[in-house]
Amino acid sequence: MEGIRTILTVIYFIVAFIVTLLAFLQSKEDEGLSSTLTGSSTGNFYEKNKTRTKTGKLKKWTIILSVVFAVLTVVLGILYMAK
Repeated sequence: MEGIRTILTVIYFIVAFIVTLLAFLQSKEDEGLSSTLTGSSTGNFYEKNKTRTKTGKLKKWTIILSVVFAVLTVVLGILYMAK
């Protein structure tokens, strides 16, 4: 049981580091309140294929690794409480 906790803790810190790096690499989407009021979201080619760009891939991996981070947090919490 101790070995599993150690391995999961190492994975936890690696995922945390990668999520932090991915968050810093993303560009700021500064649409703000004005686009909400004016509805400036257009259905152009870029908006439809946004997930294929570098920014879209960074966002996708940030979300995936954030979910992995949250799951690892819960699992490690349970394992350390069972100690």
